Amino acid sequence: MKLDVVFPGGKKVDVLYHGFRIRSDQPVEDGGENSAPSPYDLFLSSIAACAGYYVIAFCAQRGISSEGLAMTMNCEKNEETHTIGKIDIAIKLPAGFPEKYRNAVVKAAESCGVKKRFVYPPEFSVFIES
Repeated sequence: MKLDVVFPGGKKVDVLYHGFRIRSDQPVEDGGENSAPSPYDLFLSSIAACAGYYVIAFCAQRGISSEGLAMTMNCEKNEETHTIGKIDIAIKLPAGFPEKYRNAVVKAAESCGVKKRFVYPPEFSVFIES
């Protein structure tokens, strides 16, 4: 899988992938124009979106309506390391959600591939291409 990185100006950095242009920028206080989410915001959003996908797919496979379904992700900072110390994902189930699937839908959200990168992190290699 190949992702191309382009620099459209200022602090903007865009990624070209599968026909999409994923735009990022920095907040004004960091020298950007705040015209798009920062890469870090995109990273956090990908965790929430991935978990959300697994929840919505779980419901769809069982014919459960997603009307009223909602999720919230909260991140707690580890003050010692200045990184994320804890991520909580809360699922608000729609009215009439079958009781027998409550634990299973949590397991579905936990199976997110982005989350698994924390458990099985990839090896990183940064180098100069000639």
